[in-house]
Amino acid sequence: MKRAVIYGATGFIGSGLCKLMADHAYEITGVSRSGSGNTLGVSQWIKPNEVIMSHFDVVINLAGEPIDQRWTAAKKESLYSSRVGVAEDIVLKIAALPEAERPKIFLNGTAVGYYGDAGDKILNEESQHGQDFLADLCFAWEKAAQGAERLGVRTILFRTGVVLGKEGRAFQKMLRIFRLGIGGRLGNGKQWMPWIHVDDHRAAMLFCIENDELSGAVNGTAPQPETNSALTKKLTQALGRWEFLPVPSFALRIMFGEFGGYLLSSQRAMPSKLIEAGFCFKYPSLDEALRNLST
Repeated sequence: MKRAVIYGATGFIGSGLCKLMADHAYEITGVSRSGSGNTLGVSQWIKPNEVIMSHFDVVINLAGEPIDQRWTAAKKESLYSSRVGVAEDIVLKIAALPEAERPKIFLNGTAVGYYGDAGDKILNEESQHGQDFLADLCFAWEKAAQGAERLGVRTILFRTGVVLGKEGRAFQKMLRIFRLGIGGRLGNGKQWMPWIHVDDHRAAMLFCIENDELSGAVNGTAPQPETNSALTKKLTQALGRWEFLPVPSFALRIMFGEFGGYLLSSQRAMPSKLIEAGFCFKYPSLDEALRNLST
């Protein structure tokens, strides 16, 4: 049985990933600040300072404070430390081990925010990073994680889009707004929103872990990205609601500050590596995903 340790095992993505991996004969250790949790599939819990990397074959880092909030100076520091700081700590723990005792695989969650506002440009894993705060954060996050690669550990940088799932923060917020009949496109709605169904997201992570040919950046997005306008229209139709008036760009910036500007940025990200490696999406189109999630 392969042994995996998962940082962020109590979160939306991590909790389901623990169950999925346990079902595939992994022994799962969950990491939480309290050293406890009730996630299905986790056989034991430990605190971050109790992790001994030589005990594990696979290390998965999904830790990170939620990004969907106003980015004050203090909040930016917290976002940085909860991502870059944790990745750096993991790499330091691995580096302290003799080569023969190191984990074989390190999967570090990151985000398509890496690409910044790229307009209509089709983005694959080789595309350059952007120049805004989130792009810089993702770049530093990935650079920290790449330290494991230099230590001989196969390292996967899983760049996530908007994850759609019934228990997810993003989808729950969308449902509340649209069910009240007040959901409209953001700005002009032309910005691309790379999305993925949560079941595909977790399955793709496991696929990357078990595929020895995959390493480096991997776009964790569905193969059919949608514009914000199209997503809005399809969600209102799936819920049987009318599309509301658009939310002006200036209103988003007033409400959310710099994060409001990010909501208007465009990443037409494609999962090129997953497709080339033969990953099969259960929900390749938004229509299929929404039919599953809106019932």
